[in-house]
Amino acid sequence: QVQLVESGGGLVQAGGSLRLSCAASGRTFSSYAMGWFRQAPGKEREFVAAISWSGGSTRHADSVKGRFTISRDNAKNSVYLQMNRLKPEDTAVYSCAAGPKYGGAVGVLREYDYWGQGTQVTVSS
Repeated sequence: QVQLVESGGGLVQAGGSLRLSCAASGRTFSSYAMGWFRQAPGKEREFVAAISWSGGSTRHADSVKGRFTISRDNAKNSVYLQMNRLKPEDTAVYSCAAGPKYGGAVGVLREYDYWGQGTQVTVSS
């Protein structure tokens, strides 16, 4: 069982930056692949970024590639999403998720078993 709590969301102007954090409970955090997903009003949840259990590989959605970076610190039981050059279309609730044990950087929503409650990111134009 893994419990996840996100933080770091907020209101930012277009072109600005935010860093999201996801703190995990449980001694087995380091064995899980981790991902970030987002859901905008009226839209389905979509993949943003993922990182393998070891941190050795990452994957980013085309819409955020070059602007967002996922990372993890297994010693701190945390995963991060650095978001730069934010755009109004990045506005959404961002959630972190724990996925397959000893998995790679998986971009498929159904592969993730544990979810945080989400944090709101709003980008004004």
